[in-house]
Amino acid sequence: MQQRTLGSIGRVSSLALGGGGIVSVWGETSRAEAVATTREAVESGITLLDLAPSYGNGEAESVVGEAFEGNLPSDVRVTTKCQLGAPPEAEVYDRISQSLTSSLNRLQLERIDLFILHSNIVPDGAGSQRDTPLTLFREAVRPAFARIVQEGRAAAWGITGIGWPSSVRRVLADKDRPAIVQCIANLLDSCGGLQRFDEPLTPRETIALAQQRGVGVMGIRAAQAGALTDAFDRDLPDSHPDMVDFRRAAPFRVIAAELGVSAAHLAHRYALSIEGVDTLVLGVKNREELRDCLSAASTESLDQVLCERIDSAVSNRL
Repeated sequence: MQQRTLGSIGRVSSLALGGGGIVSVWGETSRAEAVATTREAVESGITLLDLAPSYGNGEAESVVGEAFEGNLPSDVRVTTKCQLGAPPEAEVYDRISQSLTSSLNRLQLERIDLFILHSNIVPDGAGSQRDTPLTLFREAVRPAFARIVQEGRAAAWGITGIGWPSSVRRVLADKDRPAIVQCIANLLDSCGGLQRFDEPLTPRETIALAQQRGVGVMGIRAAQAGALTDAFDRDLPDSHPDMVDFRRAAPFRVIAAELGVSAAHLAHRYALSIEGVDTLVLGVKNREELRDCLSAASTESLDQVLCERIDSAVSNRL
């Protein structure tokens, strides 16, 4: 599999296995299938596993622990996250540290390669208790993550780049910036039901800024929560933002059919062709979906003419 440089993290596979799919976030699967999918991903050349405690209440981390029993191949790197929110400043380090300790126990590891803030960074006074205000991030959260790295329990730290683009970009512009940022990378430029802010999302501008600042980019939601697949595998109301995106993507599915590939296959090829995306996190839930994505990664990047045709077909991007 193609290798790309993920900022200061170094060389990783162009695809990463995400933890959400293997614990039924994107449709049902089984524990045995999750373990088998994880093992096959690594055997197929994927060298980055992107996890979080919130994926199945720690189950995704436990799947990796079961799959490898703490003996990961030397070239495989692991990320996990901390959903922090907005606790009192004095509690920040302890909460982050405790979250990581629990994750390491489930993973059966002593350290991870990348520790990511899972909460959205928002302007002071905005968002909810699940979000992290920008000032709290700068004064307490960022130093806490740096301390975790200094302690040797994580090699580097990063942020989620979905919420409040203005705040994310301010963090990327800081001198003490993260090693990576996770950014939306799909042909709709949409995060669907995750958009809980009034600003335009404009992920490609965030990706470009990360490039300029030497910050690695992990692309997420290549299939936009199923909106860029042939059919949803879970029930959603017609008004749900992801279902709205599914209807918007109807012309894209026509193009995929003309090319004789699945919509998911073409969506991943498109996302891999977005300039500045260093690795693309998969939301697959089984080996069949994994193999389709592996096939997409083994195919040449989309040429400019086809990308422009797809862009024109879905020109009503959010």
